[in-house]
Amino acid sequence: MTILLSVQGITKRFGGLQALTRVTFDLPEGQILGLIGPNGAGKTTLFNAINGVYPPEEGRIIFRGKDVTKAKTYDLAHMGLARTHQIVRPLNELSVRENVMVGACFGRENNGLDKASKIADEVLEFVGLEGRVSQLAGSLNVAQKKRLEMARALASRPYLLLLDEVLAGLNSSEIDGMIQTVLEIRKQGITIIMIEHLMKAVMNISDRIIVLDYGEQIAEGTPHQIANDPRVIEAYLGDPRLAEQLLEEEA
Repeated sequence: MTILLSVQGITKRFGGLQALTRVTFDLPEGQILGLIGPNGAGKTTLFNAINGVYPPEEGRIIFRGKDVTKAKTYDLAHMGLARTHQIVRPLNELSVRENVMVGACFGRENNGLDKASKIADEVLEFVGLEGRVSQLAGSLNVAQKKRLEMARALASRPYLLLLDEVLAGLNSSEIDGMIQTVLEIRKQGITIIMIEHLMKAVMNISDRIIVLDYGEQIAEGTPHQIANDPRVIEAYLGDPRLAEQLLEEEA
């Protein structure tokens, strides 16, 4: 089992606020890791630390055998680490195809425009936006913009993909479609860390789950272990009956 990402004792502070405290885990290649916790638990801050947005005050981040603790976001993109954002950020005045070409040009393969255009068309077909390649990105609806952001990340040819609440704001049929897309991405050999509040989804597609609460890592394990953990029930699930229901749905 090859470890793709190793997060070792990551601590992050913003002034007097302790956002993360000694978060530690290893992520093997090919897994989907769910990252859950209440609002303000530090989930996106952890993504930002891994992604090079906010270097941690303490700890190390090892990606594909290299220490990337202080690496810049653009360097990590060249190394094969991509992400989506909780609030989608398309380049509104560019076309759908051009948005995805940006990922192909500035990602791991550093492609030229001709190759980037071909990759963009392939990825847009994969995410179901092949009929909108010439449309301005700003004219898409929320679900389409989420798929566009995912396409842009995939066009960078990542080894590791960080997904920040890709299911938020979607209706039930859109959620089902996005879950299937995430599973198909994993089939391509891409490793995934997924922040999600929709518990049914994260319980059903994650190989393992990490739970944060006030910046502390309070639990790690399989979905079954997490749903039965007393600290998780108290901090996040709240109602033991909800945990039982999630496990029944998982089964």
